[in-house]
Amino acid sequence: MAQEEEVRLPPLRLFHQWDLSQVEVRDPGLRAYIALSPIVLPHSGGRHEHRRFGKAKVNVVERLANMLMRPGKNGGKKQKALRAVLNALHIIQLRTGENPIQVLVRAIENAAPREDTTRVTYGGITYFKAVDISPQRRLDLALRWLAEGARLSSFRNVRTIDEALADEIIAAASNDVRSYAIKKKVEQERIALASR
Repeated sequence: MAQEEEVRLPPLRLFHQWDLSQVEVRDPGLRAYIALSPIVLPHSGGRHEHRRFGKAKVNVVERLANMLMRPGKNGGKKQKALRAVLNALHIIQLRTGENPIQVLVRAIENAAPREDTTRVTYGGITYFKAVDISPQRRLDLALRWLAEGARLSSFRNVRTIDEALADEIIAAASNDVRSYAIKKKVEQERIALASR
């Protein structure tokens, strides 16, 4: 009997380039919601859509690409959004020399707000009350603000969306106040602090 050799496959890398197993999520609240499953092409085809909390299992890079396709004329153009994210990840790697997925995760952790306000109506009077935010909403808001900041800074500008997204992610990862996402987070937490 011939002994069978064990075949070892190389690990799956995002876009055949970046290893997701080395990426570390430091925020314990977001750890369960930032999906870093090994995947080559982040395109799930919306299979998570009808499952409760299904989007928590969608790769974080795909969710960022989905946020880029949000308004108007870019809606539904997933390949265009994925190409923009891929180019932005290349730019981040060239500028920082780190794994760009790790930089993206750090940017999400820094841009995710911890408090928000809700309206409370009591006896005909409406006032605002500070509340904690669920980890799922924290991640949603951080991704939305990163994509929105990139979109706004590249609108009617010479810079492409790829460069704008890379700049936004790098600025948010370093907790720079010039980042749109960090500005929005600070503003939201300031309003929540005032309405405690």
